[in-house]
Amino acid sequence: MEKHLTDRIVLSYREGEWVEKNDQIALEKPFTIRVNRTEFATLVCTPDHLEDMVTGFLASEGVIRSYADIEEMLFNEGQGIVNVKANVQIPLTSETYTKRVIGSCCGKSRHFYLQSDSRTARTITKAPQLTAQECLGNMMALQSQSTTFKTTGGVHNAAIFLNGELLASRTDIGRHNALDKLYGYVLRQHLKPSDLSVAFSGRISSEVVIKLSKMGIGVLLSKSAPTELAIQLAEDLNITTVGFIRNGGFNVYTKPERIKR
Repeated sequence: MEKHLTDRIVLSYREGEWVEKNDQIALEKPFTIRVNRTEFATLVCTPDHLEDMVTGFLASEGVIRSYADIEEMLFNEGQGIVNVKANVQIPLTSETYTKRVIGSCCGKSRHFYLQSDSRTARTITKAPQLTAQECLGNMMALQSQSTTFKTTGGVHNAAIFLNGELLASRTDIGRHNALDKLYGYVLRQHLKPSDLSVAFSGRISSEVVIKLSKMGIGVLLSKSAPTELAIQLAEDLNITTVGFIRNGGFNVYTKPERIKR
């Protein structure tokens, strides 16, 4: 069974009283990815759906182009190491890549990966159209799957949809990791990104928009707000962004033609 949580006795203060109680805490673990025996990156993540995450991360970084490029993936969970044998298109020893540690904290975890963005980010040419009810329903479906968030309050959630059907949901302490897990799922299931939309629990940042661009998905739904840079990038990359999906309403920030009226 995949494990997101661990139990811990905590001291809790409520209405003037101190009590000890059992609390459930989100797990966090570092995994070092080695590609063809070269250390590539260390990800701090929720330790589940690791094959999806590694696949999506390597594709997002431009190391692989498809799941078929991965010949073997071996996990040593005790040591926190993933050994990947892959048909790599770009030498890992080039100046494009350097050994780096990518943390789970929001806002500062990926500021050093912009060199690979120029190769892997793409303008979206085709994406589905959604009704207003589909936008609301997809967000409700995501939230109904977010059991770890409801228990801990310490994770991000993302889900992928096809024609209003939830195909997969992924959870992680890092918002980028949650999206990489979805990307890995898309690649491993050989899905067409142009048919898909994503619902996401976090704010719409520029990094999240770039991630959707790398995935080839053109519709992003969020319960939170976008940043100005995210809106600019979404316009440039032809991505529809829908935010503040809550209480029966939402805002469409970019490419509104994909939301049926």
